[in-house]
Formats: sequence, structure tokens, C-alpha cells
Amino acid sequence: MTTKVAVIGSGNIGTDLMIKVLRLSETLEIVAMAGIDPESDGLSRARRLKVATTHDGVEGLVAMDEFEDVEIVFDATSAGAHRHHEDVLRPLGRVLIDLTPAAIGPYVVPPVNGEDHLSAKNVNMVTCGGQATIPMVAAVSAVTPVHYGEIVASIASRSAGPGTRANIDEFTETTSAAIEAVGGAARGKAIIVLNPAEPPLIMRDTVYCLISDCDTEAVRASIAKMAENVQAYVPGYRLKQEVQFDEVAADDPMRTLLPEGQTTNRVWKVSIFLEVEGAAHYLPAYAGNLDIMTSAALRTAERIAAQHSREVAAK
Repeated sequence: MTTKVAVIGSGNIGTDLMIKVLRLSETLEIVAMAGIDPESDGLSRARRLKVATTHDGVEGLVAMDEFEDVEIVFDATSAGAHRHHEDVLRPLGRVLIDLTPAAIGPYVVPPVNGEDHLSAKNVNMVTCGGQATIPMVAAVSAVTPVHYGEIVASIASRSAGPGTRANIDEFTETTSAAIEAVGGAARGKAIIVLNPAEPPLIMRDTVYCLISDCDTEAVRASIAKMAENVQAYVPGYRLKQEVQFDEVAADDPMRTLLPEGQTTNRVWKVSIFLEVEGAAHYLPAYAGNLDIMTSAALRTAERIAAQHSREVAAK
């Protein structure tokens, strides 16, 4: 028995997500897509793929006959729009998987805390940069306390649509908060770079962690294992080069990034370099930033659906 789902947002992310559900999922069935542009490629493709559509947004979705059986709704719009969608859908009892930086519900990064919020009515997928880098911060944090975690996400400018560009501030705020809440860093910071290079380059991410003395080989092993866990649902995710450890001198201004009151004699900077190539289900391979978001949302929805099935079977 499959769980019926719907997508709000007929842009790049929503369309890629629709195609992933159709091609890859054995437990989810997409029955509707809602957008606001009747001429969008996403709605056109949905119609060709026999998925019911509306261009009247969330209100149009709720009015559709297909909506009655929908249990999970993916929101691939914008942070501002998501708040309205939450107001409309929460009273109707649907589970919302939020692919915007609105962060109304708890943060979910599948290989880190994917089992922790299966009963929540609204879960937040953080950001593309968060999905790519927070697993690495968590991998370091699993071995030794991370005093400070910073990520730099570089994505092809061509892969950044109007929603991404309108949400730059929310991106940095949400990702920074999730580096702490999910990644385990005492302090977190996020930076996004829209790379204008032509031809477009695939997503590159750099993760910096400040730590005290520890077993560096244990950190390397934890990072490698986490990379394998992400690759299980994002095959194009990989470590670009060896993890680096550099001691931070006592007079290095970098030490000012340590949390207030933090005292440690030796401080090390861990540098992790990542690359994310997309699966090109709908988006170009260089748009790994969008691919990792839709892949994480799909994995999360399948876990929530499985949890709901277990609950029904137990009654």
C-alpha cells in the first residue's frame, strides 16, 4: 500500500521532487502538484505524467478531489509562502515536509536525525547547504566537541532560482542554527556563494570545525562513514580530498570564534572539502544543491510513511 503525496511548487525543486517520487519510490504515490503559474514547465510535465494539477496554489490543492487521500505535502516554494501553507494545511491534519528555510518545524537531516521527528506534523529540510554539510559537522561532533562550525556552500548561479535568491538571508540564518541544533557545534555560521562560472560548476562545499586535541584518525573514520551514509541516497556526494587538520596558534584571530568562556590550550581547525553532483532526474547534473534537497525530502517522506504504516498496523 502506497502513501499518497502532493507537491506545492512547480519550479525546479518541486518538479525534480515529483519525478523522483515517480521514478524512485516504492512507497509513495504522487497524486497532485500545485503551482501558481499555469504555463510553468512543472505543471506541464505533471499533466503529461498524469499527475493532477492546479495553478491556484494551496487553496486550489485543498479543493481538488485528489487531496482527500493525500497524507504528506511537500512544500517547494519560499519561506514566506510556507507560513501561509502551514496555516492552511495544519488544521487539515496533513504532514508538511518543508523544503524552504522557513524552519517552522524541527530540522531534519536524514543521516543525522532522520528517525527523531517521524511523528511531527511539519519538518524542515534546512537548506541545500545544510543537507550537504551538517552531516560532516555531526560526524566530527560524534568524536569530539565542535567549538565552532562554519560552512561555505558554492553553487552554480544558474541553479539558483528566484526562490533561492529571495531566501538568501533565511538560508544563512536557518543553516547556521541547524549547524548547532543538528550538527552539534557550539557556534555555527553559514555562507552561500552563487558561482557565475560558465559552463556551470557542480556544488562545492567546505566545512570548517574548531576542536581541541582528539583522536584525528577517529575523526577521519567518522567523516568517511558519514559520507557513505549520505551517498546511500545521494550517489553524487563525495569527499573531494583528504580531511585536513591544522593547529591554530595561540595568537591567531581565529580563536576569537570560540564560544565565550571557552578555554582550551590547543585548538585545531578541521577542513572538509565536498562535492555534490546531481542525479539529473530533471535538473542538470551541476545542480547538486537542489538534488540533495529533493533526495533528503524523499528519504524523509518515506520514513514518515513507514512510521505511519507501523502505527496503523499496531492498532
